[in-house]
Amino acid sequence: MSKFDYDLFTIGAGSGGVRASRMAANYGARVGVAEEYRVGGTCVIRGCVPKKLFVYASEYGHSFKDAEGFGWTAENVNFSWRKLIDNKDNEIDRLNGIYIRNLKNSGVDIFQSRATIKDEYTVHLEAENRDVTAKKILVATGGAPWTDESIKGHDLGITSNEAFHLDELPSHVVVAGGGYIAIEFACIFRGLGCEVCLVYRGEDILRYFDADVSTQVHREMQRQGIRVVTQAVFDEIEDIGGGQKRVHLSNGSKIDTGLVFWAVGRKPATQNLGLENAGVELAENDAIKVDNYSKSTTDSIYAVGDVTDRVNLTPVAIREGAAFAETCFNNNPTKTDYRFIPKAVFSQPPVGSVGYAEHEARAEYKNVDIYKTDFRPMKHTLSGSEERMMMKIVVDGDSDRVLGCHIVGDDAGEMIQCIAIAVKAGLTKAQFDDTVALHPTAAEELVTMREKYKPAD
Repeated sequence: MSKFDYDLFTIGAGSGGVRASRMAANYGARVGVAEEYRVGGTCVIRGCVPKKLFVYASEYGHSFKDAEGFGWTAENVNFSWRKLIDNKDNEIDRLNGIYIRNLKNSGVDIFQSRATIKDEYTVHLEAENRDVTAKKILVATGGAPWTDESIKGHDLGITSNEAFHLDELPSHVVVAGGGYIAIEFACIFRGLGCEVCLVYRGEDILRYFDADVSTQVHREMQRQGIRVVTQAVFDEIEDIGGGQKRVHLSNGSKIDTGLVFWAVGRKPATQNLGLENAGVELAENDAIKVDNYSKSTTDSIYAVGDVTDRVNLTPVAIREGAAFAETCFNNNPTKTDYRFIPKAVFSQPPVGSVGYAEHEARAEYKNVDIYKTDFRPMKHTLSGSEERMMMKIVVDGDSDRVLGCHIVGDDAGEMIQCIAIAVKAGLTKAQFDDTVALHPTAAEELVTMREKYKPAD
């Protein structure tokens, strides 16, 4: 009989932890998992899933107007924030139940408790005030929103965690940040009828994406009436009464608003986990240091997902969890492949991106060819909207291999998932060109761009 209570004990029942736990159990391991909040983790409970539901809700604000050009008249249209919140909560409850059921069906023991590490083989369950032992411990606690606590009045703002539970929809919102979450929530609030101002410290938004993506999204946000202030940060947030706040910016301006929304980044959730008790080393940003097989600096302790700060995306955490289970419980050493991971920003219009941005390709390849198009989609010829769509293909000029593809426009995320298969498989631009176009679609542009883009002198 094993001297351990479990073969694997997982701390955190989010996407990565659940996948690893279920697979390990299916391979015959005795598995326990502790979750201090709700099974499903950030993505399901307070991240990707509720956010996408909010995106859908906010898109109707544009669609009612667009429908007029197609002969539809929508009168007395009303929006109920309360109904959206209630329906969203019901869906999250349903998904939470599915995650719990799937773990139990796999034979995993679930503990509704905060868990901390006492030593390299021992986990303390705070809710039960007892210890359990495990041959291997997996940390999958994810990340948490970060706010700048050096700013006076920083606590007057909320993060994405609280945004899903607001009692009422504000009339005006100020968003701090220029990445995924900031852009998505700025568009959500605007689509639901709020006045929105986005404040970002950098020269332009979405700085980790291709420059043409950044430019296009910035332009479309402004077209929707979102005020975008760049190269500025918060100096102070002041409570001016009546539920209003006054945001003081570093450029000297002041903005009065009903809601301040922090979206300036996330940090690995490693605080007060007791990792030091087992000799687990952290990086400068508090992420757990791991090797290619997700093993920490302590042989019995592993980590997957955002807590390791490798590629902070739910599908990546799931892949890492699966690779861990294969390696440790199926005698099949497996590394996660981080090349050509597709990404989406559910802005309005949305972004789909895979592979190299133009500046990244030019830094690594001698000859780079660019194919680019910017057009008004067919839908908007009748809707009257001035929204435009941008597509860009980055190609190695020597091998003709497609290195990257970037789309801004309706269904960009759906398209890029399919294009990612081709890009990761190493297809060439000639093979793209040899594919018959599907007409009439916006996506046909991806196989009909023939002329290399030459910037104006």
